Amino acid sequence: MRVPVRHIAGHLVWSTQGSVWAVYRLHPGPDARGHREETVQGTYVPAAVRDEELAKITRLVRSLSGAPRLYGMCAQVDPGEIALRMIEGIEPADQAPGAGRHPWVENIEATLDLLDDQEMHRRTLWLAVPLKTETAGLQMSASVGAAWAEVAPVLGMRPTPVARREVNAHREQASRVEAALAGGIAFRPARPAEIVWMIQHALHRGMAEPLLAEAETSELYNGQIRDGVLRSPSYADLGQVRLQEGGIAPDLDEPDEPKGADRISRSGRNAWWRLNSGSPLGRRWLLVESDTGVGYQAHLALAECPPAVSQDAADLFAQLETLDFPVDYTVDLTLVPAEKARDQVRRKKNELIDQADQYDARPTGMPSSVPEAARDLGEMDSRLRTSVEVEVQSVTVLTVWGPTAAVCDARARALTAQLGGADYRAVRPAGLQEALFTLGLPGTVRPGVVREFTQHQISEDWALGGAFTSTEVGDPNGMFLGIDLDCGTSRPVMINVADAPKVDASASMGIVGDLGAGKSVLQKLIAEAVWARGGCAICIDRTPVREWAAFARTAAKGRVQIIDAAQAEVSIDPLRMFGGPEGRHYALSYLTLQLGIGPMSTSGEVLHHAVEQAALSDAPSTHRVLEVLEEMSKSEASKRQDAAATLAGLIRVVATNSLARMIFDPALPPVRLDASSACDMIVITTAGLKLPPKAAFDKPEILHQQPLEALIGRAALYLIAAIARQAAFEDPERFTAVVADELYWLTSSAEGTALVHEILHDGRKHGAGLLGASHDALELGPDRGLMAYRALARTADRERARRGLEFVGLDGDDEELLRLVTTGLSPVGQKGREGEFLLACPRQNTGRVKVVIPRIPRIASSITTTPGGRTGASSQTTSAPSAGEVVPARPEEYSR
Repeated sequence: MRVPVRHIAGHLVWSTQGSVWAVYRLHPGPDARGHREETVQGTYVPAAVRDEELAKITRLVRSLSGAPRLYGMCAQVDPGEIALRMIEGIEPADQAPGAGRHPWVENIEATLDLLDDQEMHRRTLWLAVPLKTETAGLQMSASVGAAWAEVAPVLGMRPTPVARREVNAHREQASRVEAALAGGIAFRPARPAEIVWMIQHALHRGMAEPLLAEAETSELYNGQIRDGVLRSPSYADLGQVRLQEGGIAPDLDEPDEPKGADRISRSGRNAWWRLNSGSPLGRRWLLVESDTGVGYQAHLALAECPPAVSQDAADLFAQLETLDFPVDYTVDLTLVPAEKARDQVRRKKNELIDQADQYDARPTGMPSSVPEAARDLGEMDSRLRTSVEVEVQSVTVLTVWGPTAAVCDARARALTAQLGGADYRAVRPAGLQEALFTLGLPGTVRPGVVREFTQHQISEDWALGGAFTSTEVGDPNGMFLGIDLDCGTSRPVMINVADAPKVDASASMGIVGDLGAGKSVLQKLIAEAVWARGGCAICIDRTPVREWAAFARTAAKGRVQIIDAAQAEVSIDPLRMFGGPEGRHYALSYLTLQLGIGPMSTSGEVLHHAVEQAALSDAPSTHRVLEVLEEMSKSEASKRQDAAATLAGLIRVVATNSLARMIFDPALPPVRLDASSACDMIVITTAGLKLPPKAAFDKPEILHQQPLEALIGRAALYLIAAIARQAAFEDPERFTAVVADELYWLTSSAEGTALVHEILHDGRKHGAGLLGASHDALELGPDRGLMAYRALARTADRERARRGLEFVGLDGDDEELLRLVTTGLSPVGQKGREGEFLLACPRQNTGRVKVVIPRIPRIASSITTTPGGRTGASSQTTSAPSAGEVVPARPEEYSR
């Protein structure tokens, strides 16, 4: 075939047919240096955001003119691209001798094994705008160049070069197009290698195609102005393919065994009915043969749209993402100004009037289609009254493909059925497959034979189809979290909480869901990824089974420190952990809280003196404070003596309790807070500690009547919060995640609420974030609105589900969303549906994801809490998927 490109200069394309196009990449993501990134849209958006996006697209369509063309191409994604995104931004660390593989390398290899042989793609949008030739000289130059482009290949000569003045003139026209596009959706000029990739993608559907990721960074294929003219490299190699419409497929036909081989036609060839092959009318596909193999493509034209459709169901192009195979689309637009469109409507009205007069003379009367057409024309005429409105005359081509003709044909039939269910009629015309294929190449003129598929719509109605909309969930890089459930094919989802502070966003995450919905599994996966990528995780574990301690011992073996409040194996004495004024401050605050005294009272003054003396001793400790008070009770004046004796007695009561041993026992080794050198995970288990009820904090008289265990638990929680704060804010250059499962245990007390408040408000400045989970959004605390990452799991109670939807930024009164959260996410008892969440990220994109447990024994063996399910989780990691199996069909790999 002939490539329709003569020259490429930046994002300008000179075609062999005499036209010049400016090509733009829509929703381009970050620029080459990653400095700028647009806010992407998720699958689920509030009504206000949807209306805003619709207004932007409508303004964009109205700002265009002429015959622009939109391409929606599914770029093939290689698992290696996901691996590169997983290591992006990570500095290589020195491994100790004999330490084995880096833990993050294990995660990357597990992800590569999971995604191998999966059909993955990402939707890319491109806009090609034809540039008008304003002067007669440029028109003549374009005509001569196009004519010579037809002759030059035969003569073995190069295409006609383009003069500098022509290049400058078209660049000026392109700048005016960009000025008109500004203010709408994000775009950037396409790179020459990307324009060439568009051609390569169209030719390699159904085969291994060049990767867009390589074209995004390539400097090839660009023309250069030399000696006053534009000269481009050769693009002839791009067209080294053979196109055959209705080509015989070896998997369906057997052309080598003709029926009646002894009967030869006069032309010396057998007719198709004498071969073991079907009729050409049944082979409605396009065979594309290249040096890399053979691919089959089927092109469908949108022949009819419903006259009226609700706004919620009008997003035709967004619904293509739900299919379990990729679909490309090309929309050739002709934008007609309102005045001209009104003239066309008037002519059609006059024709209807003539038809009505003719039908009146018939006995059968007028058919119902005539008044319906009159009503539609009247509505269009009224909506065209504004001068800014335009009529969109569009030709839409949908393309599916496959490695075999059978796969391609099955996908085309499935797409036709899907569109038919939404009252759209798509046809796969025999004999026009190559013409429809040509329409999808950049720089080609629309073939005249496809005009019969033109659809007429007002700009706002056409914008409802969502052709300019791109949906995405998660972050551009980071850890591999799972699979996008809103995409029919395998689309990986990644999040990177550690990089959120670097882009001026909060790194905190809130997770809401019922018991067993997968909250703790999601937290553990993120915490493990944080330390494996070079960060630190501090986990507060209140579960009686100490699940976080068990997980940390296996997932971060050799790099974990366990602080068990009940077993008291290490000391959290503030005078031994912290040095200088900081240690004295925490010790005094802890003791005043534990004893229930005022810091400005006589007892408070005596306690302050005792803490200062204990801190100046050779072996500072809280036990030394008790000794100082006992000495003061024997040597001080009467009033101070009585206060010292009273305080010593109260502290002795607390110190003899086993729950306070981790504070008052000087024989225990102190906790090491230099997390960067000692460990990567610190787990603080609070099993055995009790807290006063939430109502007691509002009434001091009730608080003082609480059992000693509850008062000790409250004071110990203050020290735990101090440890978490100190470790989290110690090194702003190293990200630290403070993990609190069942966050209500913290937010029900003033001390815990203060810790949550401080991390949410100041964590971003210190490179820290909170990973909190609870059963109700209210239990995340009053500052939950500062959490940039939000996840909602199955919530059976409608009121809690409503609050959860509002927490992730969606409409809590939407019945469809309520059904999704209450019954549609991880239905109980359905294997393979575990670990489903609604996930919202800082880029304001919300979608459904399925969390995946990596097939790494150290992680999978202890990450789940399902009774009797841990051994199974470990054994599941050894099972290998069959080749070509779609990821969502593997239930054993997902969280419980």
